[in-house]
Amino acid sequence: MKQKATWIKYNTMQTRDLSYIINELGEEREHYFNAIAPPIMQTSNFAFDKVADLRKAFEDEMSGYLYSRGLNPTVDILRKKLAALDEAEDCLVFGNGAAAIFAAVVANVKAGDHIISVEKPYTWAQRLFDIILKRFDVTTTYIDGKTISIFENALKDNTTLIYLESPNSWNFGIQPLKDVAALAKSKNIVTVIDNSFCSPLYQKPITMGIDLSMQTATKYIGGHSDTLGGVLRGSHEMISKIFNCEYLTAGNGISPFNAWLLIRGLRTLPLRLERISKTTLEVFNYLKQHPKIDNIIFPFDEEFEQYELAKQQMSGACGLMTFTLKEGTCEMITRFCESLKHIMMAVSWGGHESLILPKCAGIPPTDFDASNIEHQYIRLYCGLEDPMYLIEDLQQALDKL
Repeated sequence: MKQKATWIKYNTMQTRDLSYIINELGEEREHYFNAIAPPIMQTSNFAFDKVADLRKAFEDEMSGYLYSRGLNPTVDILRKKLAALDEAEDCLVFGNGAAAIFAAVVANVKAGDHIISVEKPYTWAQRLFDIILKRFDVTTTYIDGKTISIFENALKDNTTLIYLESPNSWNFGIQPLKDVAALAKSKNIVTVIDNSFCSPLYQKPITMGIDLSMQTATKYIGGHSDTLGGVLRGSHEMISKIFNCEYLTAGNGISPFNAWLLIRGLRTLPLRLERISKTTLEVFNYLKQHPKIDNIIFPFDEEFEQYELAKQQMSGACGLMTFTLKEGTCEMITRFCESLKHIMMAVSWGGHESLILPKCAGIPPTDFDASNIEHQYIRLYCGLEDPMYLIEDLQQALDKL
């Protein structure tokens, strides 16, 4: 089957292009008995008839199939789809999101370099900066990143990488991606973004000039809370560089079976995000007017301080919001979360199930400070349940306070 090059813009896209990417791109069904669902190529390695072909595979593992630690046919179907969704030239799929972050960063720094990162990034990104890279004299400056001047002031002569997370997954801080990309290119600095909040359907950092766009496929791509995955997209040159070193050396590529699960998740991604977004808006409107809710943070709230930038860069806000309770003590937050009957308490988001995560769960009770607003944060993810089902659960838990 001849594959056509096709890119999409979900907010202004032609829906046939999205349908083509999700249902057809990369799937050469005549090669596997015209099966509708692609097979799982559950093999560790591949045989060769000619020594010359084997030699070529040794010289360039990206030229064909040699060993499933590198390329695999099932994984390749997923790679093609994910690259096209983000309008990127190429893509690698990792065993989880942390592995994708690790490869993207390590591939672009050396001993003595300086990194600019948004403050309070994903836990394992911060561990990479503060513990692992520090061993090699790589330093990191953390900034809130709301304006381009903040980035300009943080620049040093040895800055080689800017790490973004837009929006952040707790307070939904947003960075001006086009401006950051332009600044970085003028200084020959590589930009990396964690785009997990929006998914490639609601924000396309590559089109705004960002070099590498990462997200955890564990979340919206998978959609069923039954597999892990990490995605890294960018130019073919950058992706090939990472593949031939960090990806193959660390051996943290995704398994064929998990890639197959993510392909399955992609089939319903637009429908799930549409449903999640509608439900989230209804739940947000309910919580915003509730007398026991003190503050609520949601990027598409007109009162959100970066609302205009959010609307410029994002075509949707998906399922996350953060709120605080009035006079929110650790005991009150605990009682509320433990009173929920249907919304489960867990990390992550993006699956079929709604989840609650209190920030105080990561803080020893003796260290809880009610005057620190972040200690009071409660993050809610709205899944695929009926909105009234979730609202009634929230209501009965709030009634117990």
